[in-house]
Amino acid sequence: EGQYGDRGEIVEVLDVNIELVYRMAKYHSKTNVLHNSWDQVAAAYWQRYPNPHSKHVLSEDVVSRGVVDNKLHSFRLLTKTNHLPKWGERVFPASTPKCASIVEESVVDPVAKTFTTFTWNLNFTRIMLVKEKVVYSVSPENSAWTQVHREAWVSSGMYGFIRAIQHFGVERYKKNSEKSTMGLQLCLERLFNKGQEVSTEHKPVEKKGLLKEKAKVAKEAAIHVAQQKAQQKQGTLM
Repeated sequence: EGQYGDRGEIVEVLDVNIELVYRMAKYHSKTNVLHNSWDQVAAAYWQRYPNPHSKHVLSEDVVSRGVVDNKLHSFRLLTKTNHLPKWGERVFPASTPKCASIVEESVVDPVAKTFTTFTWNLNFTRIMLVKEKVVYSVSPENSAWTQVHREAWVSSGMYGFIRAIQHFGVERYKKNSEKSTMGLQLCLERLFNKGQEVSTEHKPVEKKGLLKEKAKVAKEAAIHVAQQKAQQKQGTLM
C-alpha cells in the first residue's frame, strides 16, 4: 500500500554527493512485485520507451556511463511533457514551458542484484521539486520475481500554494508511476513472455512534431547543466 505524509527528509542515494532535499516535503512510497526475474527486469528497463503508457516521455539521452567495482553507473537526461492542472493555468503565466527536464542517476549491481535509480526535475524547482528513488531487487517471496520499491518526496517553494502543489504533485506522481509500471510490464511481455500476445494497442505511438520540437529546446537548455554535474562526479565514477 502507498503511504505519504508531511515529512522533512534528507535524501542520500547512490553514495554520491547530490543536492539534499531538506525542506518539508510530502512523502509517498509503494512496493509492488513484477513476475519476471531481476535479470529480465534490469534488461527491459533500458528498452521501456517508447510505449503507449508513457506518452508524456518525449526523449531520453545518456550523458555519461561507466563501470566501477563491477557496478554500472549511468547518468541520463529525460524530457517529459509538463501540463498544468486547471487551477495552475490561472496561477502561472501562459508562457510557462510545457516540457520538463528530468535527471536520472542509476547504479546496477549484478552481484547483489539491485538496480537503484534516483531522479529529480531540473526546471520548475521553485514551483515543485519531485525527487524519486526506486530500488529493483529480487523478491523475498519468490527468487524468480522482482520487488520494486518506490519512494518520492514532493516539495514546493510557492508560499501560499505549498500544500495544494504538494498534493497535486503526489497524485500526479502516483498516476505516472502506475503508467511506468505498465510500460515496463509491456516491455517484459514483448521481450520475454513469448507465450503471451501483445495487442496492437501496445505498439509505440509517434510523438507529435510540435512536442518533439519543444522537447528539443528544453533538452538543449538542460543538458549543459546535466553535463556539468556529470563532470563534477567524474572523480567518483571513474
